[in-house]
Amino acid sequence: MRVITLEQLPSVLGHLPKNPRVITSGNFATPRALLAAFDSVVPEYRLHMLNAHQPIPDREGVTYETAFVGPAMRNHPSLRYLPSRLSLLPVLVRDHVRPDVVLVNTSRRHYDTVSLGIEVNMLPMAIETARAYGGVVIAQSNASMPYTYGDAQIYESEIDFLIEVDEPLATHDPVEADSISQGIGDRIAAQISDGSTLQLGIGAVPDAVLGALIKRKGLRIWTEMFSDGVLNLHKAGALDEEVPITASFIFGSSELYEWLHLNRRVRMMRTEISNNPAAIARQALMTSVNGALQVDLFDQANASRLKGRIYSGFGGAPDFTSGALHARGGQSFVALPSWHPKANVSTIVPLLTDPVTTLQHSAVVTENGIAEVFGRTQGEQANNIIEQAAHPDAREELREQAHAFGLL
Repeated sequence: MRVITLEQLPSVLGHLPKNPRVITSGNFATPRALLAAFDSVVPEYRLHMLNAHQPIPDREGVTYETAFVGPAMRNHPSLRYLPSRLSLLPVLVRDHVRPDVVLVNTSRRHYDTVSLGIEVNMLPMAIETARAYGGVVIAQSNASMPYTYGDAQIYESEIDFLIEVDEPLATHDPVEADSISQGIGDRIAAQISDGSTLQLGIGAVPDAVLGALIKRKGLRIWTEMFSDGVLNLHKAGALDEEVPITASFIFGSSELYEWLHLNRRVRMMRTEISNNPAAIARQALMTSVNGALQVDLFDQANASRLKGRIYSGFGGAPDFTSGALHARGGQSFVALPSWHPKANVSTIVPLLTDPVTTLQHSAVVTENGIAEVFGRTQGEQANNIIEQAAHPDAREELREQAHAFGLL
């Protein structure tokens, strides 16, 4: 590993192929200073990152590529979406979208290592693939990045060049849940017992679920990502102190990042481990909670596309939905408001017209109730979704469609 400055970066990039593929940290861990310096030197390249947030380079010559679309790439004309469950994304990187350059945002050096901090995901595989096929790995060693353990730890020998910066991390502060999100969260929380293992994403409903669980005991975390709700469970003494908190990426408040730094209770794992359905299935009372844009009468959920266009992607929802249902005592909930106020339409629909993201859940949960679906006949599934989850204004039309489908 060689330590250089941002000003020296052009001197180490002269050997790159035309239109190189660049894989970089995504979510809230983007190495902005390093990426901006790279962008100023390389006229044309493919930028691959997960859940990209602004600012990222946006100009002619830069093509976007991702398996999970974030707000910075959504609806962009240069976007190339790569359908993949997150558990399989490392396979995609290793065999199909090999990087010429890997740019990562890491902690300061700790002995002979740095840490990927709050974003692990596909990055270990990207680093390994770049080194195996002649690519270059460049680390932005950032004073603001917490040092986390597990697969986040990267040896200096795995890095070609390191540039020291001091760049604040983007933060996400939780907002108070509205009445609908709180109602959904309370219903799901009531189904979760002491000793359960949790997977929840970020947003109003997951925050509401976690907020309603602070009086539980012995909870465990095996999740794709977490935010401040898990820190609040720790403060309340609701977590099993003897079991590591396992995740693949994190974003939240500055307080959360400070708590993560050198915290051996938190184990960051590469996504092919954290999202492996077989590993998920081994967790005690595994309980998965994922959102959706629409659910139909066949218990199929669309969480990826809006009006036919890619909105986000598969993410980890298929991995955790499947893994949770295979776990002994496991549960998988799909949660959503029953009505979309902006579009003024029901989110419970007769049959999805967009591709399916997940199917076969334990229950569909809205502010109206919990519709149990797994273990029921297709007719019972449809009836429960209509009568217990759908908005009252949509039920008559849904009943008519269910009869037309031969479900009722």
